[in-house]
Amino acid sequence: MSTDAVQTLHSSNRITDRKDVILVTGAAGFIGSCLVKYLNELGYENLIISDDFSRPDKWKNLEGKQYLQRIDREHLLDWLAHEGWEHPIQFIFHIGARTDTTEFNRQIFERLNVQYSQQLWTYATKRQIPFLYASSAATYGDGSKGYDDDHAHIPELKPLNPYGWSKQQFDLWVLSQSITPPYWYGLKFFNVYGPNEYHKGRMASVIWHAYRQIQETGIVRLFQSHRPEYRDGEQLRDFIYVKDILKICVWCMQHLPPSGIYNAGTGQARTFYDLAKATFEAAGKPVQIQYIPIPEDIRNTYQYFTQARIEKLRRAGFQDEFYSLENGITDYVQQYLVNHQYY
Repeated sequence: MSTDAVQTLHSSNRITDRKDVILVTGAAGFIGSCLVKYLNELGYENLIISDDFSRPDKWKNLEGKQYLQRIDREHLLDWLAHEGWEHPIQFIFHIGARTDTTEFNRQIFERLNVQYSQQLWTYATKRQIPFLYASSAATYGDGSKGYDDDHAHIPELKPLNPYGWSKQQFDLWVLSQSITPPYWYGLKFFNVYGPNEYHKGRMASVIWHAYRQIQETGIVRLFQSHRPEYRDGEQLRDFIYVKDILKICVWCMQHLPPSGIYNAGTGQARTFYDLAKATFEAAGKPVQIQYIPIPEDIRNTYQYFTQARIEKLRRAGFQDEFYSLENGITDYVQQYLVNHQYY
């Protein structure tokens, strides 16, 4: 395809041609692999996928999925520089990141979440490719500054851990850029749950852990509250089903709304008790909950409340309804966890 043809695609109102080549980073991970599947379902199979493919426990996330080429994360930038133009890319989903909130080595996050993202952004800017990346609600810290995705408020945020810090650093860097991709989107993912997170271990969603505990012991263990204004189990989070995240991502690609940083949550906080109860009901088991202390290594950085303000996303034109917590958990448990299925 000629450079002129690529530029014509970039300047069109929507990127809907199923023959378009799309880059997905983090493609073997939880959200990334679900995004690959969703794109396949919509007819997009010309995908370049990238990740750290050295972990066998992530391979199943990619079974049965269609893509053009698989490129290891460490080789992607060189491939883009020297060979990528053979497959002109029309959109980049940069979902890959180091997401361990219990890792406190800032150098790891600086390299993988900040510098690497900056290099991909620079490539997208040079080639004039629309660019969507995963930010995080972890940037909001303890919530004392609110959960408003207005760009004017973002510099005020104070994340509580190096992971959140790295996402905040990249957000701030993006907002400081005078030269950008033609369209760009930073999605602040809130508490995402859903299939293909089997490999995440401790960092998997509370629903995944709750279901395992129900199967093994019949009891779900939730964290006690260490703050007097919250009773045990009444800590609140904005839990969003991964299938809703996928809709937001692809909607951005297909409709190209105004560039910017957007919250990606439901706008409705729910308690951990509600989550546990819905998981018991989806599993067909009686509710039995035990409250345990929050581990010392995360106690001071634990978020007691998150709730996305989604007015900006709605104003941009995204009008789809979100799964309720109960409906999302039922789908996740009964369609995936019961038989250890992948999406």
